[in-house]
Amino acid sequence: MSFTLQPMNPEAYRRDTRRIAFIVIAIFVLLAMLLSTLAVQLFGEPGGDNFRFNLGGVLLGLLLTIALVRFKLWALPWMAPAVYGWRLKRSLMSITNVMHHVTAGVAAEHPAALKLLRFYHLGVTQMHQLDGNSSALSQMVREIDQHKARLEALGLPTEFDTLEPEWLVQVRQIPV
Repeated sequence: MSFTLQPMNPEAYRRDTRRIAFIVIAIFVLLAMLLSTLAVQLFGEPGGDNFRFNLGGVLLGLLLTIALVRFKLWALPWMAPAVYGWRLKRSLMSITNVMHHVTAGVAAEHPAALKLLRFYHLGVTQMHQLDGNSSALSQMVREIDQHKARLEALGLPTEFDTLEPEWLVQVRQIPV
């Protein structure tokens, strides 16, 4: 599945993802407390050791929270910033996993590798901006600028805002 970078306001993104995190944490706490209390009342012993029932309620609350977020809340509009951030990081990780092939392909001027590295640079730049991590980004600026200049020298476009899955397939075929 392809992924397209979207312009986002970093401050709004951080504000919205913090709000989403608090909502998800509140859901987890509520479910964990409710299920732990229910488990102790149904299966526990008054004055006895009910740790396993409390733990079971917390773990069940965690599983229900994960399922609720993934299968019910994920598609809701207010979750969009968190979903976008998750998809951005997953897309970048898919490139990181084949970076040794990308590096070899860039050295051989393989078109898919050149495009993939440029998308990676644009995606990492946006991720660091959204996360407010300018120090990590500043360490990559030289590499990013050099690759962009290389694309320009080869007469290739420099704006690749969509990750195409076939690029990953092609890059995996490059010998390392």
